[in-house]
Amino acid sequence: MKKSIVVVLSLFFFIPLYAFQETKPDTAAPLPLPPGPWKHSLVGALTFTQVSHTNWAQGGQNALAYAVSADGKTELDVSKLNWAHTYKLAFGQTRLSGQGLRKTDDKIDLQSVFTYKFGLHVNPYAGATMKTQFTKGVQYDAAGNETVVSKFFDPAYLTQSIGIGYQPIPQVKTRLGAALREIITSKFVGYADDPATTVVERIKTDGGLESITEVEWKIEEQVLFTSKIELFSPFKRYRDFSLRSDNTLAVQVSKYFIVKVNAQVINDKKVNPRTQVKETLAFGVSYTVL
Repeated sequence: MKKSIVVVLSLFFFIPLYAFQETKPDTAAPLPLPPGPWKHSLVGALTFTQVSHTNWAQGGQNALAYAVSADGKTELDVSKLNWAHTYKLAFGQTRLSGQGLRKTDDKIDLQSVFTYKFGLHVNPYAGATMKTQFTKGVQYDAAGNETVVSKFFDPAYLTQSIGIGYQPIPQVKTRLGAALREIITSKFVGYADDPATTVVERIKTDGGLESITEVEWKIEEQVLFTSKIELFSPFKRYRDFSLRSDNTLAVQVSKYFIVKVNAQVINDKKVNPRTQVKETLAFGVSYTVL
């Protein structure tokens, strides 16, 4: 487990540094540095929703909700190789009158993909991903009683894969390969434990096939559609596949204001026998950091 975590984190955070500095003859003042080969982008967003009632005859509940997110990318793209690190972070809460704060969004999604380019549409790649959350996850019953079902790095999903990538058009990338997936838990073992065995398993490791398709389509100058569809099927139990889909339509209303529509779909029988769906509509402030 420790080796796998080190491999994944190394891909995300160990980025080579490309820079040099020259000086003019007979002077200590350095020349301006040329732009490096790494390109960075980071966009943050903060949204709020507030509803307040005073002597409102039609009824209703006071509510306050917020969500903060950050989407970033660091990429090296040269003639023979492409190395891209992407990260998606999100956290949100809502407060309904009499119910306290409840979490509405919580995501840590990191990915690193190294591709060697043969000059064709089809190229070999090696990749790693990590998915987890920031804080505890809670389920509520009809009476409002809470049950904690997850927390930071419990569970955590790690994958390492190698295979072939295909880019038919600039807006669409897809890849297929052999992958090793690990589900790591500590307290909430239900995500990894096999009930058919007598031993409680806190780590589940599966080899299988991985397919990931990513879309980044700029429909218009101020309209961007992004989508990521991930499919993992174990070799031994190919019918026990897991599917994750994350789709976002972002409309930049002005320089700092944005409207985002997001739909997430998860089909993982180990977690829930039914397909999970989450939809979000948000309006707020967006700022391009890098």
